Parts: sequence; structure tokens; C-alpha cells
Amino acid sequence: MKIGLTYDLREDYIKEGYSLEETAELDKVETIEGIEQALQVLGYETERIGNAKQLIRALAKHKTWDLVFNIAEGLNGFGRESVVPSILETYGIPYTFSDPLVSSLCLHKGKTKIITKHYGISTADFFQINNESELKNLQNHPLNYPLFIKPVAEGTSKGIDQRCIIRSYDNLVSVATDLLKQFKQPLLVETFLSGREFTVCMVGTGNETEVLGIMEIIFGENAEKDIYSYINKADYENRISYRLLEDQDPLFNSVADVALKAWKTINCRDAGRVDVRLDSNDMPMMIEINPLAGLNPKDSDMPLLCGLKKIPYVNLIEKIVRSSLKRA
Repeated sequence: MKIGLTYDLREDYIKEGYSLEETAELDKVETIEGIEQALQVLGYETERIGNAKQLIRALAKHKTWDLVFNIAEGLNGFGRESVVPSILETYGIPYTFSDPLVSSLCLHKGKTKIITKHYGISTADFFQINNESELKNLQNHPLNYPLFIKPVAEGTSKGIDQRCIIRSYDNLVSVATDLLKQFKQPLLVETFLSGREFTVCMVGTGNETEVLGIMEIIFGENAEKDIYSYINKADYENRISYRLLEDQDPLFNSVADVALKAWKTINCRDAGRVDVRLDSNDMPMMIEINPLAGLNPKDSDMPLLCGLKKIPYVNLIEKIVRSSLKRA
């Protein structure tokens, strides 16, 4: 069986002049190598394809694959994670992870929260700032301080730092103005969740989905406090520690239930993460859904959780492929 690999290699974009922060979501060579080696250990023939443009060129040469292991993030627009899945669906080629609709929806955190809230999934109250013309009306927003603000469609905590905890109207206007100029996209503003933070790793699709484990994010002395920020993630070895939430912990089932319901409601597939944080009353609230979670063997949250649970990386890749092959 031949499996192609689609991805956006970070170093290619840096060579084109993009910055480290602009390319933060894109993949390092070691991620591609890790996935490829795991697939080969599992007995599959592999071929590196590359990004969406490289995929298009390969298809124009009539290349095909039995399955594509897709981790291509794209770089621009709300639909960037849906580009490769859309191309593959056009050619009838099976692929891993979620479909174009889910990929686009989950990238837009505001739209995701609208839908999950409609279906009764616990999430912080929120509103959206779409452009600078709306800044003059922020004094009438319905939420109580403190608030939390972030770009609506970024990953890897891009745009998130200590200033994103908002404590006053003037503070809100100032930070919102800066973020709108920097990221040129709407902003999500929500009630700040002051409790513990977890990432819930999911494997499977629909009723076959299982919670692989729940990992708590612990902020160290050197960390930006109370937020899983861009710099905290980038320097996690010196700022962050991780621990498993044990099955017998009273919180486990309530955190897992929120994540599982969100995953199944949105129709995510194969594997990914749902981030959850406790509010001031220790009630779990969904933060966001990541249907295309990072798979760097060393640095990404999902492999880190697998390491804590003594699950070999190759076993994680096997679970993903097995789930996707049920649709092939």
C-alpha cells in the first residue's frame, strides 16, 4: 500500500522571506521524517508530496496514492487547512483527518463556538470584533472583566501573550487595535477562564472515538502566567510542564465528556485535540477544537501526551491510519 505525505515545510517558507512567527504552525523536517519512518515501520510504502502546489503538480503528472497522510496547514485564509483535503476529494483519493468543511470551521474559533454553544457544549461567553470600525462600540459589550482576546483563526497560540488578559475598556481597545493591525483578521473576545487548563487527545471517528488521554498544562516560574501563550509553547521545556489527568481523578470524566461531545458534534475524524479550561467554579469549558493537531515526535502536545502514557509514536500513527482506512 502506497501512502503519500502532504505537508507545509516551514523552512521552505522561511526561505521565501516569511518570519518565524508567521510560519509557526508549519512543519519541521523532523515531523515529516517521524511520520514517514513510522509508516514504513508499519509496512507501508511512502512518498513525500509536499504542499498544495506540489500536490497539484504531482496530480497533473497522473500520480496517485492509496491514501494520503495529510498534515498540510496552509498559510493564508480561513480555508487554508481545507485546501489539500478539497483537492484530494476532487480526485477521489482517501486521506487522513477531517474533511474540508470541518477543517475550515474549526480554524475559525468564533464560528466553532457558535455551533458548539448551540448544541449545549460548555464554552465561555464571547463576542467577536470584526474590524476597527467596531472598536468605538466596545463600551457596550455584554461581558464582565477580566476578558481574554485572541485572533480568531491562528494556531500555535500566535498573537497570544500576557496582554491578552483584558481588565478594562481602555485595555480592550488598545490590545484589539494592535491585534487587528498585526493579524488582519477578526478577534475573539471571551470571558477569561481562570482555572486549570487541559488538552484532551482524541483518536477515532464518530461513535468509535476514544479519549486517548488528558494532559494538564502546568505553568512554571519562568512562564507567562495563566496563559498557554506563543512564547510559552515555543520555550515549553523551560516554562511549561505537563502531567496526566488520571482516570480516577474526579475531573476526568467531566473534562472528557466536554471534549468528546465537541469532537463528535463537529464530526472531526481520526485524531486531534480539544482544549478545555476550568472556569472560576471549576466547570470544564471548551476552548477550541484542533482537528489537525501537531505531530512533531518531540514537541507537539499529542505526542507529548503519548510519551507520558508510554504509547509509542508509531502506535499513534497506526491508530490514525487505521481510522482513516475505514473510509478508503
